[in-house]
Amino acid sequence: MNTFEQTLKQFNRIQDTALTQDSFDPIQDFPECGGIGIFIGTVRNHHEGKAVKALKYTAYAPVSEKMIRQIEQEIQQKFAVAYVRVIHRIGALNIGEKAIIAIAYAAHRREAFAACEEAVERVKHEVPVWKEEFYLDGSSQYVAGCCIRKDDVEQDHSVQKDSFHHHDCEYKHGASDDHLSQHNQPQHHHSQAQQSAHRHSEHNHSFAHHSKSTHLGHTHSEYSSQQKDHEAEQQVLLSKQCEQTIYQWHM
Repeated sequence: MNTFEQTLKQFNRIQDTALTQDSFDPIQDFPECGGIGIFIGTVRNHHEGKAVKALKYTAYAPVSEKMIRQIEQEIQQKFAVAYVRVIHRIGALNIGEKAIIAIAYAAHRREAFAACEEAVERVKHEVPVWKEEFYLDGSSQYVAGCCIRKDDVEQDHSVQKDSFHHHDCEYKHGASDDHLSQHNQPQHHHSQAQQSAHRHSEHNHSFAHHSKSTHLGHTHSEYSSQQKDHEAEQQVLLSKQCEQTIYQWHM
C-alpha cells in the first residue's frame, strides 16, 4: 500500500448499520477529477407485482469484503479512474433505506458514470450477498441473481445462437446445391436416345437428392437434440456458478 492509499479512509465494504456518503473519501482529495458518479440503491415497495414491506440482506462477509475490494481495483484499472468504492448493507431494511452506495471519481463524467455502473453491476451479481423480500401478504422469498453476471449469460446465449446459425446456414446451403446446379446447366437439343438417357440420369439424380435431403433432415433432428442437451448442461453449470465463486474466493 502506497502513501496516498494510506491516507484514504479505511472502512468495511459490508456494513450492518445505516449507510451514508460520509464513509467515502471527499472529492477535495482528488483535484484532478472533474466527474463524480454516484449510485444509491434503496429498498422499494414492490417487486414483480407484489407489495414489499421489508427485506433482509445476508452475506458471507470475509469473502464479500475481499471480492468487493478486488472489483474496485479492477474497475479503477479498466476505466483509468482515480477512485471507486462500494458499500453494501446487510441485515433487516425497511422501505426507503439505503442498500448499496457506489462512488467513482474520474477526470470526466463519462468514465465516472461507466465505472460507477459497472461497480454496481459486478457487486450485485458476483458478490455473495443474498436478498430476502418480505411481502404484505405474509409470504417471503429470496430474489434470484446472486453470482450470475449479465455478460456471462449473454455470452453463453450468443455462442449458442452463433452455433445454431452456422449449422442452419450449412444445412440450407447443402440442400440448395443440387437445385442450383440443375438451373445452371446449359440446355441442348437431344436425340431420342440422349433424352432417354437424360431422363434416366435425372431419375438417379432425384433419388440421390432425396436421399441427401433425408440425411440432412436426420442430421438437423440430431442437432436439435444435442442443442437441448447443451442448454440443459448450461443451466446446471449456471446454477453452480455461485457456489464455485464462493469456494474460489474462500481459498
